Amino acid sequence: MNLDPLSASASRRVLVVDDDLDTAQSMAVMLRELGHQVEFAINGRAALELARKLRPQILFIDMVLPDFDGGDLSRLLRKQLAPDKPCVVIITGATGEEARKRALAAGCDEFFLKPVDWAKLDRVLNA
Repeated sequence: MNLDPLSASASRRVLVVDDDLDTAQSMAVMLRELGHQVEFAINGRAALELARKLRPQILFIDMVLPDFDGGDLSRLLRKQLAPDKPCVVIITGATGEEARKRALAAGCDEFFLKPVDWAKLDRVLNA
């Protein structure tokens, strides 16, 4: 019996966007080890370019990037990826209800606080 819930998810195309290189790389490595096709970007411009090629099914976007607000970037990516409807998850270190409201107002599907709760991530990957 496999007791690791993260290993059960079907393969997904995932784009991780975080300006902290260590965070972006470590999340990408972990997701690749679980069998997902993953790319990462450390700014919004790179994310827009990668999204055109990857056509991600799931986007994990940091709320604060050097060149974009995460909510604004998520809107642009949804428009660029239409008619596909990727799951957009905002990830941030900012606590408080205001950050969550901003993410949801931008049309994001989920809002995660850093450090990422891997059980919540598993739920998104298996949706």
